[in-house]
Amino acid sequence: MEEDRLCENRVDVICQHSRTGEVIPLRLRVCDEEGELHAYTIKGYKDLSGRGAYTTTDGIYVTDRMLVYECRIQVLGRIRTVRLYYDQVRNLWAMRS
Repeated sequence: MEEDRLCENRVDVICQHSRTGEVIPLRLRVCDEEGELHAYTIKGYKDLSGRGAYTTTDGIYVTDRMLVYECRIQVLGRIRTVRLYYDQVRNLWAMRS
């Protein structure tokens, strides 16, 4: 179930809200298998929201009440691309890589 996929990949996100109402993700924090938290600064992002309802390539069902961002973060010296999902109804951030 798509909802469960979001819940199992929850992350903490620090974001900025612009005066026009845009949500801009700045940093994210994930918990590894050992329970240790790791924080990453978002180096760049692309807002993929506003495309209607669809299922993403990573199996997440997106509606018009979700924000979707493709973000670049640096992990161990390498740039990785991850997707952040923000469910505005449940006030929940999730990440898929």
